Amino acid sequence: MLSPKRTKFRRPHRGNLKGKACRGTKIAFGEYGLQALEPCWITSRQIESGRRVLTRYVRRTGKLWIRIFPDKPITMRPAGTRMGSGKGFPEYWVAVVHPGKILYEIQGVSEPVAKQALKTAAYKMPIKTKFVKVESNP
Repeated sequence: MLSPKRTKFRRPHRGNLKGKACRGTKIAFGEYGLQALEPCWITSRQIESGRRVLTRYVRRTGKLWIRIFPDKPITMRPAGTRMGSGKGFPEYWVAVVHPGKILYEIQGVSEPVAKQALKTAAYKMPIKTKFVKVESNP
């Protein structure tokens, strides 16, 4: 699963999920993509689960890009711990996703195959998503 090698701060604040994504909203590498329609935290396990589905469809002919990275640690306290005594320890990592962010991109497969692959990967995500194609220049 994905996680950063090192971070500047061990236990950051939770932050908020207001607003839309202003970067990473267009397809940059592939031909087809999966775009988020809701804000959420996507865990490294969910990202990995989607990647496995897509690699099964893409095989050797196509190429796959993961456009999000889990760089935010989520802390948890042990069960049955009394109040106080500081913040918990990092348990897992999440990627902060805002509406409009491209999650995955694929290339080198036909459109029906890409649509089916990204639809299956969308089932693994905790949010609503949509299939997007690269915009052709007029």
